[in-house]
Amino acid sequence: MKATITQLDARVLEREWTRLRRHVTSEQTDLLLLPEMCFLPWFCASPRRSELTWARAVHDHAQWLGRLPELGVKTIVGTAPRNVGGKRFNSAYLWTADGGIRWIHHKTYLPNDKGYWEANWYDRAPIDFEPVCAVELSLGLMICTELWFMQHARDYGRRAVHLLLNPRSTPLHTNDKWLAGGRAAAVVSGAFCLSSNHAGHADKLALGGAGWICDPDGAVLATTSAADPFVSLDLDLDKANEAKSTYPRYVDDSEF
Repeated sequence: MKATITQLDARVLEREWTRLRRHVTSEQTDLLLLPEMCFLPWFCASPRRSELTWARAVHDHAQWLGRLPELGVKTIVGTAPRNVGGKRFNSAYLWTADGGIRWIHHKTYLPNDKGYWEANWYDRAPIDFEPVCAVELSLGLMICTELWFMQHARDYGRRAVHLLLNPRSTPLHTNDKWLAGGRAAAVVSGAFCLSSNHAGHADKLALGGAGWICDPDGAVLATTSAADPFVSLDLDLDKANEAKSTYPRYVDDSEF
């Protein structure tokens, strides 16, 4: 399976979209991972929620989701702001060329500090980390901060996911920390861990880019950069299947 990770600067989205379309067409991408809420500059950098900004974010994401077929990719995963049942959520979607949009997870763990005032902007969702099937592929979603709650990576591994997907928006000065988390999550789950991130700036916040692909034993196979904002790699899903029976995944952690 050919997977593509990205870093996108939402301030110049049309330009980025054109470049991305060329890349995935050339690479014949099967699965594309987009960053967290990537179709508008990172609005959670402001501590004060604006109803107008939220409405624009929902609208703009809906418009861009309608353009996903332009990329010619079989499967696309990302997140978008949504209004659901009177609440606001940061929701992960699975888009397929055959079935269109499927909403698969709402973000549960929300930061609320400088540059990331997410709990001010939208609601915390109930804990619900269910594997998602896309043809013969099994996916686990951990949106940004959710990566640090490794119990869910462990559970995804028990439930035989092939890919652990981490769309995010994280700052430049934390790139090393986030890559360490991605490597650990891959080892804990016995799955390939993929992440895509915002790039550029939001207000005075420098966003990190630096998407990654890690193998089920935590080896870093690929990263994005300003020079290479889109990176594609062939992944052997059998390696994720085999990893489930090797250390440390096989260790029994049930209660006595």
